[in-house]
Amino acid sequence: MKKLVLIGGGHSHAIILKKWGINPLSEVELTLITNVVKTPYSGMLPGYIAGFYTFDQCHINLPSLAQFCQAKIYIDQAINLDLEKNLVICENHSPIPFDLVSIDIGSTPATLTIPGAREQTIAVKPISQFLQYWQQLVDEIQQNPEQKIRLAIVGGGAGGVELALNIHSHLTQIYQQANQPLNQLELHLIHQGERLLSERHPSLSQKVETILKNRNIYLHLNQTVDQVEATQNLIKRIRCKSGLTLDCDRIFWVTQASASPWLKQTGLTTDKRGFILVNDNLQSISHPQVFATGDIATMVNYPRPKAGVFAVRQGQPLLENLKRSLQEKPLKPFIPQQEFLILIGTGDRKALASKGWFNMGPNSLFWRWKDYLDQKFMRQFRL
Repeated sequence: MKKLVLIGGGHSHAIILKKWGINPLSEVELTLITNVVKTPYSGMLPGYIAGFYTFDQCHINLPSLAQFCQAKIYIDQAINLDLEKNLVICENHSPIPFDLVSIDIGSTPATLTIPGAREQTIAVKPISQFLQYWQQLVDEIQQNPEQKIRLAIVGGGAGGVELALNIHSHLTQIYQQANQPLNQLELHLIHQGERLLSERHPSLSQKVETILKNRNIYLHLNQTVDQVEATQNLIKRIRCKSGLTLDCDRIFWVTQASASPWLKQTGLTTDKRGFILVNDNLQSISHPQVFATGDIATMVNYPRPKAGVFAVRQGQPLLENLKRSLQEKPLKPFIPQQEFLILIGTGDRKALASKGWFNMGPNSLFWRWKDYLDQKFMRQFRL
């Protein structure tokens, strides 16, 4: 029996588990190692934050998928690879042998270089941990709606923008239902660049900035956070290089993605940020028995932003190449799209659509389209 081990329950691996169950390879033992039981689908999380979806609607049940494809599953954290003996080293389990291993563990925001950020802020990735903090915050505000709350989001990419708009939508609704003034919520968005969504067309940035202004969300551009500290009364204080200081009750960190530190110990070839370098076949350029996909991988010939859309698109090509490798057949290259459409939910059942110079919305038609695509994607995992 050949042994295929999947580390992480990201989008690509969820697709592999489902499709493997429909069309498995005989004489192959499949194993999944994951530190979460239910893995979140990133496309629906802004809607979950806004209160439009339940937890189960936007999470994939990994044990159920593993059972469907008759895979072994270990709820554990991979912490290293022994690439000479082909073993996955786990935190709580004895080493797990493999012939092929695929890594789809996502990314975490880069906080290590900012003093106090790791201790005083809430990282949006891993998403499962962030959602626990979010639910605690919602419960706290529902129980004490008369108390003012000050929130800050650091990072003005698509993730930070969507988070700001959807947090504002949900919390504003709670205050309205409790007959409290809307200025109970003070929400700040801090971004290092000159404009939001800097990788997108400037017209999209202008639209988003107008929406934020209309909702009384404070926008701070050209601000580099260089320290986060806790004051004596447990308030979080953000200090920026410009001299700007902000006192907040919670800080959400949505900055540039970084890789899990344990990958540096493995001997795999990585890029400067620690992401696994893979060839066109989604295969490690240094160790052919290792494949990687999603945020944790960087394609040497086709570098792309760290976005969930690529992990979804890589699922089927990765499955084909894992099967081909196990059968000792030639691998098939995968070329990701150059430009990709993003649909940004604005927290009011409307969405913006953006691809290249094309930017439209926000309107309810784009939200319904986004909702349809997201629900369709998730339906395949309901067994």
